[in-house]
Amino acid sequence: MSNSRDVVVTGLGATTPLGGDVESTWKAALAGESGARTLDNDWAEKYGIAVEFAAQLKVKAEDVLPRPEMKRMDPSAQYAIIATREAWADAGSPETDPERIGAVVSSGIGGIWTTLDAWDTLRERGGRRVLPMTVPMLMPNSPTAYVELEIGARAGAHALVSACASGAEAIGYGIEMIRSGRADVVVAGGTEAAIHPMPLAAFAASRTLSLRNDDPAGASRPYDVNRDGFVLGEGAAVVVLESAEHAAARGARVYARLTGVGLSSDAYHITSPEPTGRGQIAAMKSALKDADQTTRDIVHVNAHATSTSVGDLIEARAVRTLLGDDADHVALSATKSMTGHLLGGAGALETVFTVLAVHHRTAPPTINVSDPDPELDIDLVRDTPRALPEGDIAAINNSFGFGGHNVALIARSV
Repeated sequence: MSNSRDVVVTGLGATTPLGGDVESTWKAALAGESGARTLDNDWAEKYGIAVEFAAQLKVKAEDVLPRPEMKRMDPSAQYAIIATREAWADAGSPETDPERIGAVVSSGIGGIWTTLDAWDTLRERGGRRVLPMTVPMLMPNSPTAYVELEIGARAGAHALVSACASGAEAIGYGIEMIRSGRADVVVAGGTEAAIHPMPLAAFAASRTLSLRNDDPAGASRPYDVNRDGFVLGEGAAVVVLESAEHAAARGARVYARLTGVGLSSDAYHITSPEPTGRGQIAAMKSALKDADQTTRDIVHVNAHATSTSVGDLIEARAVRTLLGDDADHVALSATKSMTGHLLGGAGALETVFTVLAVHHRTAPPTINVSDPDPELDIDLVRDTPRALPEGDIAAINNSFGFGGHNVALIARSV
């Protein structure tokens, strides 16, 4: 990627299992809270689903959005709009030529609630009862389309789909829109609303979900020897990206710079990561090159770490291999231990966490690691936050997805 224009973050927005906005989410993360809870429904009994819990939104969408607006959107778009409105206001609602504003908001799965509800309606009540807004609601670009309408973006609206790396890749694409001169301001991020009996049953069938029904809050435990799978989460997170010159011209507050974007693909397996971490290393190395930084500059890594038996250590080894001896001064955090796995929203939320980590010089904790895997060879931030160094610091956010998608983003202090 070209690096002709510096890109900064001027606004943050989120709705997550830890809170209805960024402030409450960050506060809960620093406190080591878990967003995983037993589901208040009969799905497990009715459908024979082995998993009875997930990390649902802390603040329901209906408590934020008016009902007429909600009826036009799939939950994935609802979450994206909630996060966007917070981020846009946080950035000071930039008054910019619409031709210079872009939107890139992705989802890994798309409008699954709308799709399956429409199918149920068709089977049970006939074609005349299917809602006319069904297609605009279920299409995977629906969230970014609604964001585009919300902020009046005319420089382009995009929805990259790369499974669990979607949110991070969307932010990377937004960075490139600014660097290439297509836009001065871009709202970018990810969203997911897949806590539905079908995806829950499908993930359970693939044996990737934790089965700790008796302890939902302790189920997501990256790097613990007793980890047994991830916790399905939902929510959205977006960032407002601006060229540094545009932000300076309007006197905007800047959280951090996003200096590096690294992308790669494994070409190995549809779900399993390549065992040596080759593609993950390539993405991180590319991000460092793009940022014109070295491993000595990195003090923090927000790991993809989902709490699966194989994936966690592949990434940890990849980070160690890339950083070498410089890994000894890196604080590693695995925030999915608290939020669960937001799928297409995960990389965006973890970018927000990474930006806040360098902004506040604080690495969030990893919870539920009572017995660390002896093969983990990096300093894991456990249970309580960790202060990061003063001076010019940088951090990596890793996001990896089914299909072998690898994304690494670098945030740098201002």
